[in-house]
Amino acid sequence: MFGYIAAVRDSLSETDMQRYKAVYCGLCRALKERHGQLGRMTLTYDMTFLILVLNSLYEPEMSNGEERCVVHPCKTHCWLSNEITNYAADMNVALAYLNQLDNWHDDKNVLSLLFASALRKRYRKISEQYPRQCAAMESCIRRLSELEKQGEQSPDAGAKLFGELMGELFTFREDRWTPALKAMAGSLGEFIYIMDAVIDLPKDVKRHRYNPLSHLKADGRSDAYFKDILTMLIGNCTMSFEKLPLVEDVSIMRNILYSGVWTRYELEKAKTSRRKGEKR
Repeated sequence: MFGYIAAVRDSLSETDMQRYKAVYCGLCRALKERHGQLGRMTLTYDMTFLILVLNSLYEPEMSNGEERCVVHPCKTHCWLSNEITNYAADMNVALAYLNQLDNWHDDKNVLSLLFASALRKRYRKISEQYPRQCAAMESCIRRLSELEKQGEQSPDAGAKLFGELMGELFTFREDRWTPALKAMAGSLGEFIYIMDAVIDLPKDVKRHRYNPLSHLKADGRSDAYFKDILTMLIGNCTMSFEKLPLVEDVSIMRNILYSGVWTRYELEKAKTSRRKGEKR
């Protein structure tokens, strides 16, 4: 359920594109410095959005620079970093560890077990520094796994749990902004959970795997019905987002929430349409 929160790059201005890349490169750099090359392997654009939101809200002092790296060896690239970047790097590794561990428990995927084992020491240090966030993530992922094993037919149950996880993740500090951040991140989490289920639904039905939307599909619910649910959930998220006093990088964040989060959905629908056309 990761990899959905990214910008539509073609729709960003040149200035916003450079800023977005610099924040992303700062996260990659923080992962390398704090958790080594293994940590860098967990990098996703999801945490870039978290950094943008929390940077705009709290306005911490920013460090910046230019450098070459393994990914960009031929030319220098800009990076931006601060305490929130470090927080996002730690949360990125924590989520990767818990996700791989969950994959092992659910599917007995040996590669997931090996990756989780390699991240275990790093996760322990992170959980000591951020006990609230890690305890919440562990609890939510465990309860999500239990719902799946029970064959829970209500998608709301799983969506609420993933929303709870996202709400804790975005709560960098417990202060006056906590309710608003949890409302926004919670709705975003619910959207991601349902989006993931919608995208996986055809193959899950084919393979007889659990999907919280399977019974709705069996009852004749259409793709338009599922899209209406997704539109409502991301609408709740954007309403909460617009209530936050965010100014810096707000155009990038709007690009992500109003367009970027739909990218994988649109790609999957385009693939489905092409397959149907080829069969005719």
